[in-house]
Formats: sequence, C-alpha cells, structure tokens
Amino acid sequence: MVLMRIRDIHKSYGDKTILKGINFDIKEGDRIGFVGNNGAGKTTFANIIHGSLSSDQGEIEVLNQTLKIGYLHQSSDYSVNDFLEVVDHQSESQVFHHTSKLGLAKVKSWEKDRMAHLSGGEKLKISLAKVWASKPDLLLLDEPTNHLDLVGLEWLVNELKAFRGAVVIISHDRYFLDRTITQIAELEDGLVKLYNGNYTNYKQQKEAFYQSQLHQYEVQQKKKARIEGQIANLENWSEKAHRQSTKQGSPSERKQMGLKEYLRAKAKKMDIQVKSKRKRLESELEKNKVDKPKEETELKFTYQQSAKRGKRILEAKDLEKRFGDRNLIHKSNFYIKQGEHIGMIGENGCGKTTLIKMILRKEHPTSGMIWMSESLKIGYLSQDVTDLDVTKTPIQATGITDREQMSKARTIFANIGLKEDKLNQPIQALSLGERTRIKLVMMLLAQVDFLILDEPTNHLDLASRESLEHVITEYAGTVLLVSHDLYFLEKISKKLLSFEKSFIHRKEMSMKEYLERKNRIEEKVDHEEERLLIQNEITTLLGKISLLSKEDETYKEIDQRLNELLKRKKELQ
Repeated sequence: MVLMRIRDIHKSYGDKTILKGINFDIKEGDRIGFVGNNGAGKTTFANIIHGSLSSDQGEIEVLNQTLKIGYLHQSSDYSVNDFLEVVDHQSESQVFHHTSKLGLAKVKSWEKDRMAHLSGGEKLKISLAKVWASKPDLLLLDEPTNHLDLVGLEWLVNELKAFRGAVVIISHDRYFLDRTITQIAELEDGLVKLYNGNYTNYKQQKEAFYQSQLHQYEVQQKKKARIEGQIANLENWSEKAHRQSTKQGSPSERKQMGLKEYLRAKAKKMDIQVKSKRKRLESELEKNKVDKPKEETELKFTYQQSAKRGKRILEAKDLEKRFGDRNLIHKSNFYIKQGEHIGMIGENGCGKTTLIKMILRKEHPTSGMIWMSESLKIGYLSQDVTDLDVTKTPIQATGITDREQMSKARTIFANIGLKEDKLNQPIQALSLGERTRIKLVMMLLAQVDFLILDEPTNHLDLASRESLEHVITEYAGTVLLVSHDLYFLEKISKKLLSFEKSFIHRKEMSMKEYLERKNRIEEKVDHEEERLLIQNEITTLLGKISLLSKEDETYKEIDQRLNELLKRKKELQ
C-alpha cells in the first residue's frame, strides 16, 4: 500500500538548486536508507516530506489522510521542560517504557538538575522515546545513531524490525544501515537513484555499475580514436592531393594536365570520405554515447608523526570523579602506550567525555591522578566542534601567515572537499560537517602525536568517513577514540577502554572481539535463566503428575509436556 507519492520535487536556496525533480513512492513496510554527501539535500528533503518545509515545485500526495509522521531531527537538544511536556501530552507509561528499554530506567525519578546535564546520547534516547510514544505510521529518522550507545542501538534495531509502518532513515552509519534497511535512495546532483538491498549491496551495485560504464566508455574511446585516426589519414592524403593538384611544376609537368585533374578529383573524393566518416562518427557517438563515469571524490587526510615517545604516554592511578552524590568514575587504573589506537566504549552518560576533559586538564579528578608524558602534543576534536572561533574564516583559524604554508593549507582544504568560496566565509556560516573537516586540517598542520577524537564521524558523510577511517588506520601516532559508529570503531581500535559500572577497564581486544564475547556471555546468561525456568516447571509438573493415573487424559498432556521440557533442558546443557 502506497502511503505517499512524491512527484517532481524541486528546492533552491538563492542561486543554488538542491533538489532537481525527485520522484518516488513510500509504501507501507518500506525500509529506505537515504545517503549522499554533506550538503546534498537529505535533511531538506526530509523536512519537505514532514511538511515543515515547502518545496519550490512539485507535490507530495498523502494517500492515507490520517498518516502520522514521527520525525527525529538530526539535532535533538531537548531541555527539561521539553521532556516534561512530552510526558504531559503523551502516554506517560509509553514514554517511560521506552526510556527504560533504552537504558534510562531511572529517568522517571531524575531531578531537574540531573535533567539539565544530560549527555548527547541521553538527550537522543529521550527524543527517540518521544517519537515512538507518538505511535507513527511513517518514521523519519535523521542520523538516529549519533551519540547512541550499544544498549540504545540494539533497542533501535529491534524496534525497527518490529515496526509495521514505513521507515526513511538518513544515516552515515554503515553498520546500522546494513542491519535495518532494504532499499537505498542515493541523493546526488539533486536527483534520487534507488538501489535494492542494504548499504553493502548498494556499494557493490555502485562499483559494478562504475566498472561496467568505465569499460563501455573505454571501448567507445578506442573506437573513436581508431575512426579519428582514419579521418586524420584521409585529411593528410587529401591535403597532399590538393597541394599536388595546384603545384606549378616544370614545363614538361605542366603538359600533363590530365594528372592534375586526376589529383584534383582524388582530393575532392577524399574530402567527401572525410565528411562522411566524420558524420558517421558523430552520429554513432550521439546514438551510443557513454559518458565517462563520475569518480568518487577521494578525500585525502594525511598526518606526519612527531618524534617517538616513551612506551607509556598516559597512566591513570586510582582515578575517581564524582558530581555531588553521583560517583561517575570509581578507583580506576589503566594506561595508554605510544602508537596504540584505543576505543572508549560505554553507555550514554557513563563518563567518556568527562575522562577526555580530565586528560585535557579541563576537569580535575576528585581523587587519584592521570599522568601524561610532558612532551605529548595533543590534538582534540570535540563532539560538536565547539572550540573553533566562528567569527574567523577557515584559513584564519589555522593561524598561518606564511605564504607557502597557506598554499599547502588551501590544497589540504580542497582535498577534503572544502571549496575555495567556503574558505572566505566565516566558520559560523558553515555546517557541522564542514567545521569537523576544518578542525581535522588544523590538527594535520599542527602535526600532533596524540589524537583524541570525540565522535569524529557524527557530521561527516560516507565518503569522508571512509577517507578518515583509512588515514587514522595508517596514522602511526596514538589515538583515543569515542564513537558510536561500530564499523568505524572496529576498523580503528585494536584495544578498548570499557566503562562498566563506574569502573574503567582496559581490554586487549578489538570491538568485534568484544561484541562476540559480550554476546556469548549474554547467551549463556539467557540459557541459565531458561534452564532455571524449565527446572521449576518440571518440578511443578512432576508434583501434579504424581497425583494422576496413567489413564487420565491430563496425565498424557503433562507427560508430553515433561518430555518436551527434558529435551530442551538437554539441548541447553
């Protein structure tokens, strides 16, 4: 059943056209992932679907007049009053049911002061709870996994599987897209192209199409070169014949007028052949034209490692951090070695950003200490890139005045997709994705040897994520990474700092190994719980069957049930 028909949607801002005639249908049960580069118009299009923004041209026909849209905006910054309003106007039990499942079991009892200091992930979870409690028919989710921890991610994946309506997801999270969507809508150059399958299928189809088109283009270019070579030869022969036909020559040669006429006729014949071949070539190229396939923009980030440091560059001893009565970090001991790429994982609000602040000396431990090498040169990328002077242009922000270095900076900015016109605009006029790139360039130019990255992929498109992933993998310095992009974490991190019940534990494993071990433990716990329930039921049934005769119909039913339980118990052993 079609819920919404989208026809010929156009949208421009000033002289820049964002959407150039988008057409497709949203059907009940659809799972559509919207992908495209930063600034392609994904959020603009979502706002038009939602009805909070008008298109310049085209129409959206809603076939279900009672259609309810649940829209999760990309920046969900809900205050205490916003949350209280959610509870007042929607089913209180539904909201608290979802927040509990999302790992915020105590949100109902939180004081206003606690609500006023929510982490980015906690705010997102409350926003998700609000959307789900509204019981929508169509979900519009704009970057729903930004800041979301493992508990929240699993909740969202499972809820989407159970959701019967249609879902449109804007996301750059490859792991999440692979698990949740069945169709990709790629927004490029203002138009939408649909691909069946998840994100991995989409990339495979894109690569296959690119290689096929590239092969056809190369075949066409070879054929064109061959025919143009033939034309060039004919033109050379024609030109030579024309020269010979008009040549004065000696008195004896002038007597041979028949030869001149022959050469003149031959030249004209060649002219006709040249025109004919050129016309045939142009006609064939027009009829079977294959454009050169558009290559994916390769964004280039490069780092130079500073001089080598000692084995351990950072060590925490009996580290504690409290806020009032809340013990956020309790007597934790861990270390980081030079060159290690370490991922920080834990539930939203567990203290990851607080630890970063203590490393940067912007927060002080309540007790214990963090030792760091004095010669350590740190580069820090914050979640929302809040440490940039937004009144400056990107070039001014680098602090470079040397002409040669400025030329290098402009080249690097171009390599990461910031065009020249962006470099002359104040940073406050640029998107968060563009600000993230500016900060990365600044760290590149500073040649830091310890990168602290707090959600570095949040505002980057897929091409930028893949490029950044490649460079950090190759980076020889030390990396401390906070990210809820599991695919990115797995590619970058070889070790982990795991926040568990207020303690920070160092794990000598990758993200993939950690998840596999976690799943095995959870499966074991589930099996133990199931065995206990089975044993309790067996005990109860044995008590009942002992009071019955074998001829009793109830005896047969209980006996059959006991056999089923004993078989399952054996499977779980």
